[in-house]
Amino acid sequence: MHDSILIKGSSEESNVLPNLGLRGFDVIDDAKTQQEALCPGLVSCADILALAARDSVVLSDCPS
Repeated sequence: MHDSILIKGSSEESNVLPNLGLRGFDVIDDAKTQQEALCPGLVSCADILALAARDSVVLSDCPS
């Protein structure tokens, strides 16, 4: 069993063949670092990813 794609470790899902083309982890890590500086332990990487997905839909004028 693999860890979450957002969790770093010896069995990272980001290193599994179907996920090798995924990008943007640096953006998520940066947002998480900034959030942790303001409110430690409050927001997860998954929360940040969900908000980024929501915002990208809104900014692209796609149906919600």
